[in-house]
Amino acid sequence: MVDSIKDMIAREAKAITDIPVGPEYEKTVKLIVHHVHELGAKLIISGMGKAGQIAMNMATTFSSTGTPSVFLHPSEAQHGDLGIIQKNDLFLLVSNSGKTREIIELADLAQKLDPELKFIVLTGNTDSPLTKIADVVLATGNPDEVCPLGLTPTTSTTVMNVIGDALVTETMRCIGFSAEEYNKRHHGGYLGQRSKNLL
Repeated sequence: MVDSIKDMIAREAKAITDIPVGPEYEKTVKLIVHHVHELGAKLIISGMGKAGQIAMNMATTFSSTGTPSVFLHPSEAQHGDLGIIQKNDLFLLVSNSGKTREIIELADLAQKLDPELKFIVLTGNTDSPLTKIADVVLATGNPDEVCPLGLTPTTSTTVMNVIGDALVTETMRCIGFSAEEYNKRHHGGYLGQRSKNLL
């Protein structure tokens, strides 16, 4: 079992280093900074299933580091939550297949509500329905899952998390986010105390 786990970790580590990183990352961060910090809108992140959990984590991490962001559940969006959309908001859609029905429907409904909305799509399938509506596509590299069946989202969600971290940290650098600002948003617990110590 030890050797099997080491092999799994090695495969996931390789998937991370194989993430195709190019100018689309800079374009994404510039879009986030423009829409959220210059136009005063927010970042709306959505995904379904395991990708939805990644999207939720991204949204909370962006918010705690100075970039207002919300998670929008694609199914709940069809029952009124779509009303969260405001002028100049920016969408980040997370779907490994790029074919997730609920996400495609969400994008369609959102565009009908505001045809000027812009979409960033994070996916493992760069030739999918979602990429057709994207202003920017962030590719995961479509790594094989380490799941013994090759089915359970494992490696794909790992690389999605890493890409989310890259977007958050680069956005923090662009807006000059400080420990003081971090502490205003996260003053409780261990991290709150650590941020106070940096002041």
